[in-house]
Amino acid sequence: MPERYMIGVDGGSQSTKVVIYDLKGNPVSQGIQELKAVDIPEPGQVEHPEDDLWASLAAASKKAMEQFQDDRGTIIGVGLCTIRFVRCLLKADGCLASPAQSWMDERVSKPYQQENEEVSYVTTSSGYLTHRLTGEKRDSAGNYQGQWPIDTDSWGWSDAEHVYEKYNIPKDMLFDLYPPGTILGYITEEASSATGIPRGLPVVATANDKAVEALGAGIRTQETALISLGTYIAGMVHGGRKNVRDAENYWTNFSSVPQEYLYESEGIRRGMWTVSWFKELLGYELVKKAEAAEVSPEDYLNAEADAHVPPGSDGLLTVLDWLAPTDEPYKKGIMIGFDARHSGVHMYRSILEGIALTMKANMDALYEEMGENLEKIIITGGGSNGDLIMQIFADVFGVPVGRNAVNGAASLGAAINTAIALGVYENYDQAVQKMVRMKDSFSPDMETHEFYARFNDEVYQQVTAYTDPLLKKAHAFFNQ
Repeated sequence: MPERYMIGVDGGSQSTKVVIYDLKGNPVSQGIQELKAVDIPEPGQVEHPEDDLWASLAAASKKAMEQFQDDRGTIIGVGLCTIRFVRCLLKADGCLASPAQSWMDERVSKPYQQENEEVSYVTTSSGYLTHRLTGEKRDSAGNYQGQWPIDTDSWGWSDAEHVYEKYNIPKDMLFDLYPPGTILGYITEEASSATGIPRGLPVVATANDKAVEALGAGIRTQETALISLGTYIAGMVHGGRKNVRDAENYWTNFSSVPQEYLYESEGIRRGMWTVSWFKELLGYELVKKAEAAEVSPEDYLNAEADAHVPPGSDGLLTVLDWLAPTDEPYKKGIMIGFDARHSGVHMYRSILEGIALTMKANMDALYEEMGENLEKIIITGGGSNGDLIMQIFADVFGVPVGRNAVNGAASLGAAINTAIALGVYENYDQAVQKMVRMKDSFSPDMETHEFYARFNDEVYQQVTAYTDPLLKKAHAFFNQ
């Protein structure tokens, strides 16, 4: 029997990745297309320009298909995973009535307002792209959290009329919902021409991008947590079938496994974006130093910070509020504690430490409320490629930190959903066992862990108590 393959789509905040996997979870081909910079037509509005979500998916798919060396007839399905909390307004023919609203757009955190008479459907990024691929008005139930009239127990649209009034979306404007791991439709001739994906392949429902990433990382027990280092940094724990509604230190998200849930900690908005921002600030100087050392800019920074900057960055602290939450608009990113010792490399390590220390406090609160113990962390996302940040996380948390062979776990999670939909494996645990593998692990230095524990408790977690009042006063000067 010839080898068979599955396509996993990972539509992220900065790029769309399309990866072709064999049935054992080995990537054999991939295409990546960067997204265009978001538009901000008005304060609080953040949009994906033109038809960029679809255009990037088509371009990335063509790249993956061009690199694929086997017979295209051996590809058996497509798993579609896209950015969560994106709102797409469609005309009657399924085309965008206006640019897709980013998860950073204030409108997606409020009930829908009908401001354009051309809008016939209100859906998510996955609903829109499913329609472009298949022509169907169907979507994954697992990508509906926030301002939607969904019953989070049944994973279906609510039966209560007042719920539709609350969110201001009539039911006839919504797509039909299907659970993760089911077929939504089949690639049309038009979609095949645009993407290079063979016509007639089944398109499979996954869930929201963080949940699919958790599945692709193999998170199936509560002792092991996932920390996803993306534009938005999130910590997640397997919640089983318990839909917790009133937690104080985490919120309950749909899993990529039907009728199961993930518990998600507080996160960091523009998390790894801040690292990219900082590297761009260094610009030409960083590139020249990296070229002289014959390494990439990222490897240069990691090597220099590891060799020359001690834990704690000689007292330089970074607070990662580069994108303020809507209910605390005064918050700003902060670097505090400079003296003559500090260099760009100190600033770099301080950002990485700020990420780890923030997530440590967030995950501690989650686990304490759950009444469970954290024993191991899997870290995913492009930010985890460097050994330095992995070791910092191990030292901050005081537990082993693992990195999987497939680091872009969302595309692998989409492939796992596809494997279940097409009967390749009997259940999700079997699929994870067959398709997810650990690459390497980082053990904590317990002396460094003790330093970070004291520093986090006595210093780092106290900073905003002093800076927030001042930032509130400054906000009034510049935002009247």
